[in-house]
Amino acid sequence: MSKNVLVLCTGNSCRSQMAQGYLKAFAPSGVEIYSAGIEIHGVNPRAIEIMKEDGIDISSNKSNHIDEYADIKFDFIITVCDNAKERCPYFPSNAFKFHYNFSDPAKAKGTEKEINASFKSTRDLVKLYFKEFISAYL
Repeated sequence: MSKNVLVLCTGNSCRSQMAQGYLKAFAPSGVEIYSAGIEIHGVNPRAIEIMKEDGIDISSNKSNHIDEYADIKFDFIITVCDNAKERCPYFPSNAFKFHYNFSDPAKAKGTEKEINASFKSTRDLVKLYFKEFISAYL
């Protein structure tokens, strides 16, 4: 039996893209992974690079709007930022809903090294969270 998982974030550019990358890499077969935003910001190039460092290629991912998936029956909807959780339009679904507020590395300030460290920190937390999610629910 197949399962549909939606990861939802504000702009579908960093955190949800990282989550989609790890879910696709680690989820068992028969699980369809989607990510979307309540806005569309495009996939962040730094997110692509930091994921590549961990062997996950998200360079072909697209930034999608939640409305594109209105006809899909989701089993799980996971918001990865407080803004998306609070601003998400009504999304009729019987899906199990999960939430974890990962810090937004796209808002990091400082030197190149500090910004990269912020992306790496978020990436590592996303990886851990979704490995545990897969183990518990998929």
